[in-house]
Amino acid sequence: MAASTGYRVLETQPTPNPNALKFILDRPISDSPISFFTAASAIDHALASKLFAIPGVTTLLLLGDFVTVNKSPENPWAEITPQVKKVLAAG
Repeated sequence: MAASTGYRVLETQPTPNPNALKFILDRPISDSPISFFTAASAIDHALASKLFAIPGVTTLLLLGDFVTVNKSPENPWAEITPQVKKVLAAG
């Protein structure tokens, strides 16, 4: 049986910024920090591109076993969080 390429979100953690949320994963996603400040900057990174396709996602940080997602204030986490988890699970 082939190993899944997706990531399982073990938990989400708030940050001091109410528009940023850490998604703690079941395994490392990146050995060194990778930041994306625009969707255009993520064009060559398949997973980041998929995350930017979620309405409201503004910036991303991938490091170790977590992804920090920043969102625009008008987009509620209740709409974004399930989509982020789905994208991460699909890999």
